[in-house]
Parts: sequence; C-alpha cells; structure tokens
Amino acid sequence: MSTQFYNSLTKKKETFKPIEAGKVKLYTCGPTVYDMAHIGNFRAFMFEDLLKRYLLLKGFEINHIMNITDVDDKTIKRSFDKNIPITELTKKYTDRFFEDLKVLKILPANIYPKATDHIPAMVRMIENLVKNNNAYITDNGSVYFAIDSYHDYGQLINLDFSQQKRTNRISSDEYTKDKPQDFVLWKSWKEEDGDVFWESPWGKGRPGWHIECSAMSTEYLGNQFDIHCGGVDNLFPHHENEIAQTICATGEPFVNIWMHCEYLTVERGKMSKSQGNIFRISDLVEKDFSGETLRYILLNTHYRSKLNFTMDKKHEAVQVVQRITDLYDRLLSINKRVKNDGSLPEEYLQFEGALDNDLDTPGALAVFFEWVRTTNIKLDSGSLREKEAVSGLNFLDKVNSIFDLIQEKIEIPKEILDLVNVRQKARQKNDWVLSDKLRDKIYDLGWTVEDTLTGQKCKPLRS
Repeated sequence: MSTQFYNSLTKKKETFKPIEAGKVKLYTCGPTVYDMAHIGNFRAFMFEDLLKRYLLLKGFEINHIMNITDVDDKTIKRSFDKNIPITELTKKYTDRFFEDLKVLKILPANIYPKATDHIPAMVRMIENLVKNNNAYITDNGSVYFAIDSYHDYGQLINLDFSQQKRTNRISSDEYTKDKPQDFVLWKSWKEEDGDVFWESPWGKGRPGWHIECSAMSTEYLGNQFDIHCGGVDNLFPHHENEIAQTICATGEPFVNIWMHCEYLTVERGKMSKSQGNIFRISDLVEKDFSGETLRYILLNTHYRSKLNFTMDKKHEAVQVVQRITDLYDRLLSINKRVKNDGSLPEEYLQFEGALDNDLDTPGALAVFFEWVRTTNIKLDSGSLREKEAVSGLNFLDKVNSIFDLIQEKIEIPKEILDLVNVRQKARQKNDWVLSDKLRDKIYDLGWTVEDTLTGQKCKPLRS
C-alpha cells in the first residue's frame, strides 16, 4: 500500500509523492514564545513528530523547519506587562520550549528560524506583493494584503469569497475567523510598540504575523515544498493568508500537502485560566507523568480526531509503557543463537499498513498490542522460538522509532542513594534542617528528590 495523507486543501486522502524523490521538505508552525507552551500546543508538535518519524522509517531524508515567533502582538504586550525587554522574554520561553521537547522526546528540527532574524526576507516579500498590486500602503505607513486580488482566497476553509465583500481591514495578528478582511503585512510603529521596530521602505514598524511563516518557509525550503503542518486553529486566518500572500509574491505553487491536527480538550472542556485546566509539560511532570506516558496519551488518538485529556489517563499510560518495556527486556534476555537477518513478524505489515493510511495510530497500536499479548503468552509458556525473539525485537525497534514508548533505565549513583537514605533517616527524626541541606546537596549533584506518600522519589534534573 502506498502512503496516503489527508490534504486539508483538497479535503481528501492523497498518495504522498515528494517533489524530489527520497527527500521531504517539511515546515511546521512553531511556538509563539510569550509564555510556556501547554499540552494543547504539544498535541500539534507531537503529531508532527509522528509524521516525521514515520517518514524517516520509510527511508526519506527530511529537511524540517520549525519557526519561532518571537515578535507579534502577544510578545510585545507581555514584555510591557512584565516590564522586561522582549528579547529577554522570548529567550526565556524559547529555552523552556526546547526543554519540553526533550522531555517529550520530540526529534529536533533541522533549523529553528526566529522571526526577528528574518525581517529583511519579509520586507522583500512585501515589496514583491506591492509591486504585483496584491498589497497597498496606507497613509500611516502600514502595508495590507488585498484579499480580492487573489481569486482562490478561502480554499482551506471552503469560504465562498465570491459571495462576500471585504469587511475593511484588520491590523491585529488574529481576528474574527468567519470574516475575510485585508490583513496587515507590515505594521507601522505606534507608541505602544516602544523600541520594538525595524526600518523599512514604508517607515519604521514590524511585520505582521502571517508574513513571518511565508518568508521563513520559502527562505529555507524554496517557493514550493512538500508538507506544511499545524493545528486546526491555524487553518484560518493564518494558513489561508500564508497561501494567498506566498503564491502572489512568488508566482509559483506553494505547498503540496497541508496537514492539520484537531483540538485537545481537558476533561471535555476548553482550556482556560479561569477553569484552571491549562497544563504545561512541567506541570504534568510534577504530577509524575513521564515523557513516555505523555507520548502514549497524545498519540493514541488519531491526529484528525479531537483528543480529550484527563488526569486519569495516566494510569493506563503507565501500564502500557511498562508492559512494552518489560516485553523488550524479556526478549533481550533470551540467549539468541540466531543471526539477526532483519526479519519481522507478519503483524508488521498490518502495523505499517495502518500508518500508511493517514497515520492511523489507533489501528497500528491495536495490531501491535495484540502481538504483545500473544508474544507474552508464548514467553510465559516457554514456546517462543529464538527466531521469533529476534523478529520481535526488530518489530519493537521499529515501533519504538515512531512512538518512543520504551523507558530507559535510570541508574542512580551510589553517592546519591546514600544521601537519599541519610535524608530519609533525618526526616524520621524530624531533623528538617538536615533534611533540607541534604536535598540541596542532592540538587547540586544534578538530582532532585521528592517526598511522596509512598516515600522518596529520586530523579535526574532535566538538562
């Protein structure tokens, strides 16, 4: 079976065929670094990691670009609210984003271009749009894209633009999602922007949000590339605007396949500060979610289906991760006298077939878990042949290259264990001063110790 992906642009599954044989040019919308990314954001990043890992498994060479939005309305406002330079704000949250990627074992992109490093490319693209009569300059030095200059506007969301009229123009980076409006490409400087501005042919100002991705994607991947990903919240206006401005600026086709993942809800509700249900990765790590358990929760649901995140999903995820890890260890422990010929169990074809069908992770995992069950039965009965163990390990390696659920064993150094034990004795004697000193010493050595109902838990600090 050929690999098929659902194309948000054509509204159908299409056989994937890269522009250049054996190579994939992939662009994914990255974080806006005005705050820490939450579990909903990481649903999209995890789907993109799944896509990338599967393409790698299929033998493709991938050039993956993920942008960092470090200037927009949100970043400017947050820097003013906190009274810190925008560069200090965005660096802090960019660093936290990369820490979270490590926790979730998300493969790094080839390049993470920052918007502020690519202002000249954005200016050049806007100049082309003005030259081509797709954009116009206002009296105050802002530049807007004229959406009625692009006849296919609205194709991503099936918007019949012919039946609508322009409803003025909009200068904010985000706007009402059911009304097409001329959108800003370059925002003239205002007093509330402070020292956040760059010089341009139209005066000092800054780029609009949408032009950032167009300029950076084409800068690194060329005018036309294979796949562009994001969440469904990016469909309109962001990706719709990307398509219009990029095609008009370059005069060439833009993206072959657009892929979007659905929303994540928490306890079947929308995430909000008022509900207290916005979970960052660090919040979940503190609640004993591991990177592996979070990966399972985020990947167990098909990317085009809504995912409801609940705290009680941790129990199932922990059991699944442990079961897979235990099976891997059991197969490794078998004395193999058979040369590894790269063989795979017949279930692998079903597993791969499910993923070939638009990354059907529930279908693929169902095949895999049935194989896990039958393999454990054979191990328990002593009927598993050595050759089956070899092919089984090969299967697990391939599954793990995509889902990455096998937990690595953490070896706690004897020095740390001794300190933890001494600390436990201090706590039993209510010697809280010594307990705190030992906790600090453990921390200085690169480890953290937590007091739980079941005793002390020691873990390495995140690098």
